Amino acid sequence: MSKGERRKVGKRGQVTIPKELRERFGIEGGDDVLIHEEAGKIVIERSITREELAEGYRQRAQRTRELTDELAGVSTEANADLGDVPEW
Repeated sequence: MSKGERRKVGKRGQVTIPKELRERFGIEGGDDVLIHEEAGKIVIERSITREELAEGYRQRAQRTRELTDELAGVSTEANADLGDVPEW
């Protein structure tokens, strides 16, 4: 594990995230970040944007539609091969 870069905390508790890390994680000035404790360490994470969240939901909805269509086809095949199943 890398030791990272040493930074000073300003009087108001501010710390500058190194440029290399900002670029690697796509963090720009004005962006929101999440700061939390994890296993006794302070963790800074890039926040998910509303656009990224919406895209994730769109992809999940598309995958759900694809699975529904696939299962409908399988069900039709099963009915054709097995016939009607008695009601229990």
